Amino acid sequence: MTGDPDPETQELKIRQADREKEERERPEEANQRRADKAEYLKKKLEEREQAERQD
Repeated sequence: MTGDPDPETQELKIRQADREKEERERPEEANQRRADKAEYLKKKLEEREQAERQD
């Protein structure tokens, strides 16, 4: 592996960031939970990207 991030991972990170932003703009409690989940998934994708770089 070259250490470069997988293009699929990069695309997923972009999509996840967009979702998180959209959900945070909505004030309802259910949307806050979705935003929290989006943030969690974003963090997991960052961990995946780091793992790919180490391979």
